[in-house]
Amino acid sequence: MLKPGTAWSDAYEQCVLRAPEAFHDDRVLNRWDGRWQRDGRPAPGVTPVDGTAVAGPPRLDRGTAFRAVRASVDEHRLWRHVPLAERKARVTAALDALRAHRDLLVLLLVWEIGKPWKLAAADVDRCVEGAHWYVGEIDRMIAGRAPLAGPVSNIASWNYPMSVLMHAMLVQVLAGNAVIAKTPTDGGLSCLTLACALAAREGLPVTLVSGSGAELSPALVRGRDLGCVSFVGGRDAGGQVAASLAGLGHRHILEQEGLNCWGVWEYGDWEKLAGQIRKSFDYAKQRCTAYPRFVVQRSLFHDFLAAYLPAVRSVRFGHPLAVEAPDDPPPDLDFGPLIAGAKVKELADQVDEAIAKGGIPLHVGSVTEGRFLPGQDTSAYLAPVAILTPPPSSPLFHAEPFGPVDTVVLVDTEAELLAAMNAGNGALVATISCDEEETARRLAEQVRAFKVGVNAPRSRGDREELFGGLGASWRGAFVGGELLVRAVTRGPEGERLPGNFPDYTLLPGPA
Repeated sequence: MLKPGTAWSDAYEQCVLRAPEAFHDDRVLNRWDGRWQRDGRPAPGVTPVDGTAVAGPPRLDRGTAFRAVRASVDEHRLWRHVPLAERKARVTAALDALRAHRDLLVLLLVWEIGKPWKLAAADVDRCVEGAHWYVGEIDRMIAGRAPLAGPVSNIASWNYPMSVLMHAMLVQVLAGNAVIAKTPTDGGLSCLTLACALAAREGLPVTLVSGSGAELSPALVRGRDLGCVSFVGGRDAGGQVAASLAGLGHRHILEQEGLNCWGVWEYGDWEKLAGQIRKSFDYAKQRCTAYPRFVVQRSLFHDFLAAYLPAVRSVRFGHPLAVEAPDDPPPDLDFGPLIAGAKVKELADQVDEAIAKGGIPLHVGSVTEGRFLPGQDTSAYLAPVAILTPPPSSPLFHAEPFGPVDTVVLVDTEAELLAAMNAGNGALVATISCDEEETARRLAEQVRAFKVGVNAPRSRGDREELFGGLGASWRGAFVGGELLVRAVTRGPEGERLPGNFPDYTLLPGPA
C-alpha cells in the first residue's frame, strides 16, 4: 500500500498551505523582480514513481527571461553592499526554515525525481548542514575578496536539486551575490520552489525561472551583466554552454559528466569490494560520481565475478513509498525509478545493441524483482544490468549511462589498465583497488580524474572537500570548500583561479 499521508496530492496541498505565494491550486509560479509571478506556460509533469500527474514547470519565453536577469542585476547591486553579518543572519534564518520543512522537501524529492526516502533526506540534510558550515567559515574565506560584478546564473541537472543546486545558491548569496536558478526541466520543480520561497522570505535575492534551454540560454548564459555562469549536467549540454560563453569573459563553472572507472589490480579483499559494489548502485547510478565501469585484471576475473554477482543480485529497488502497513517507515531501497520511461527505453536499447554486437551479459535483472504497488505503472524502472566487454561502437563503451548499467573490461597489463580507465577523456572520480598501496598510488597518479581513491570510492564531498574534473569532464573554476567562495568572488588583480580553463589547468593540490 502507499504509505498514508504521502500521496502527491498530500505533498502539493502542503506546499499551497505553507508557501501560498509560490504555489497556487492549479500551478507553480516563477520568481523574479523580487516577487512571485504567475507567468509562463505550465508544462505537464509526470512523476517517474508511478506515472501520476504532478506540477510541471511554468515555462518563460526569451523576453521575460531577459527581464528577469535585468531585475536580478538590480538586486545584486544592492545585495553586494549588505554587511556580511546581516547576510549570515539571513542565510541562517533560511536554513532554519529549511530544517522546519525538511520532511516536506524530502517527500517532494521522492515524488519528483524518484529518490528513496533515505537518499532524498540525505540530499536535503547535506544542503542545510553544508551551507551552515559555510556560515561559520565565510569570514576567513572572503577576507580581501569582493562580490562579483553581477549575479550568478545557475543551471543544473535534476538529480541533486538541494545538496548541489540550492546549496551552491546559498553560498553564492552568502558571498554577496544575487542568484538566478533555472528549474531543472526533468524534475525537482516543487522542491526547489519551496526552498526558494523559504529563502526569499528571509530577504535573500533569489530568482527562480523555468523554461527550455533554447529560450532561456541567451539570457541565463550570454547575458552581458552576469557575474558567473554555473552549470551541472552532461557533456553535450555543457559543450553548448561553453560555446555560448566563448568570447564573453564570464566567470564560469561547468561540471560535466565523465566515465568514472574502478580499476581492480593485484587485489584480494573481495568481501570489502562486494559491499562497495552494492553501494555503487545507490540512486540507480544517476549521479555524476557513479562508477559504471569496472576495469579488472584478467587473472582475477573469476574472483571478481564471485564477489560482483551476489552483490548486484542483492540490490533492492521499487516504489519509494510502498509499505506493508500504515505505520511502517518508507522502504529501505537502493533506488527507485529512473528519471523517465524514455531513459529506460534508451538504456534498454543500448544494452540490447551491445549484446547483439558481442557484449557478454553477466547479469540482466528483471523489473519483476522490484517492490511495487499492485498494478502500478513501472515504465520508468530498470533492474541492474552488467555487460562484459561492450563493443567499441556502443555508447556504453565510452559514455556514462546514468542508470544501473555496469560494463566490465578485462586487461592484462598495467598499461592496458590505465588506457581503459582513461578511455573517457577525463573523469570526476576514479578508484584503484590494489593490495599494495604503493602500487595503487603509482597507478592512481596516472589516472585522469580529479579524485582517485585507493581501495575506496570517491564522491563530490562536502564542506572543506574540493571538487573538480579533468579533461572534458570540467571547464572553468573548481569548487568545494574555499574554492567555491573564490569561484564566485573577486580577488587580487591578475588572480588565477584553480580550474580547467582553455589556456591553463591549475590544480589546487592533492585532491
